[in-house]
Amino acid sequence: MTTAPLAAGSISLRMYPHALPGPERIAGMLAQAAVAENAGFDGVMTSEHHGGFPGYMPNPLQLAGWILEATRSLWAAPCPLLLPLKHWSHVAEDLAWLACRFPGRVGGGFAIGGLPQDFEMADLDYDDKLARFRDALPRVVDALRGRAEKPLSEDAAIAECTNSAVPVLSAAQSPGAVRRAARVGAGVLFDSLQTPERVRELVTVYRGEGGDGTACLIRRTWVGPPPQDAFDEQMRFYRGYAEQSAQKHWGGDELVSGERGADVAQRLADLVRASGCDAVNLRVHVSGLSPNETGEQIRRVGEETLPTLRTALAAS
Repeated sequence: MTTAPLAAGSISLRMYPHALPGPERIAGMLAQAAVAENAGFDGVMTSEHHGGFPGYMPNPLQLAGWILEATRSLWAAPCPLLLPLKHWSHVAEDLAWLACRFPGRVGGGFAIGGLPQDFEMADLDYDDKLARFRDALPRVVDALRGRAEKPLSEDAAIAECTNSAVPVLSAAQSPGAVRRAARVGAGVLFDSLQTPERVRELVTVYRGEGGDGTACLIRRTWVGPPPQDAFDEQMRFYRGYAEQSAQKHWGGDELVSGERGADVAQRLADLVRASGCDAVNLRVHVSGLSPNETGEQIRRVGEETLPTLRTALAAS
């Protein structure tokens, strides 16, 4: 079963590269996408950091295109793109043209960004990121719904969005962020470490402001005995660079694991309900594991967890 991109009820995979040379890194991510498709995931998300930041790629939209070319029905969403780093009109054109090439298989997501290095490399002032995001978000969402003004509206792919909008999520960690998403008509994406109680507070604000888009919860997931040392090291890495304002509402490691895939599915379903979300994005990648180990875990989660989770989400 494959849902529309970023739709309510969707179960997607969050993809990260392994620490390999460039060509092998790309091949590894395409292999992961193929495993995810065969295992039953609806789609995949790719995200952005620059300058060789560990575990990330600088070109999530380009990577999404490669993934779509290498798969049959899986949807792909660069989610989130760091919107303040590029002009919103160019981002809209790129997404719209990708959607023309792969109709019904493209979504997009946007974030403000939290690493000074990303902005320094683009010769942008890090302190201006919020103002740039506030200005760009409503414009890019409107464009991806076919509501751009001239001359952008003359672009053929943007015009196509009038009949086939590109679905959009906005990364959110605060009441202000979800209100902004609701005002512009975007869905919301919550990070993997926010507690379900905090996410429910934000979803409640979002719905109260008229937000009717998808609310997507990210969770790190593992079937079988988890590689706990690797997960602990990953948490230390996160805490080393994440802004304190983001960490304020983090829980523990928020890892959802279990010996049986069905147990993991039930825990995930309970978390989705508790958070008030209606879609879930799963992460199985852990730094230090081999591509084969990651691929095997994608397969296990897909085959052992997704069927039960999908039934539980549909019932709720």
